Amino acid sequence: MANYTVGLKTGARTRALTIEAEDALLAALKSKLENPEALIIYVRKANRRGDRRHPHEGLRSKKIA
Repeated sequence: MANYTVGLKTGARTRALTIEAEDALLAALKSKLENPEALIIYVRKANRRGDRRHPHEGLRSKKIA
């Protein structure tokens, strides 16, 4: 599995999440499931060097019924 960074926009607020997934589509779907009202701005592979310096928020891992 790889780490992906997903950019989300909710109203006037933007944020970035780091999600572990098999591919970019699954990362986008996981973030949309957690935040259904958010607009997905971008999905990209996580930048190891830059993301360590400026870490993003991680997606909570909770069980889905």
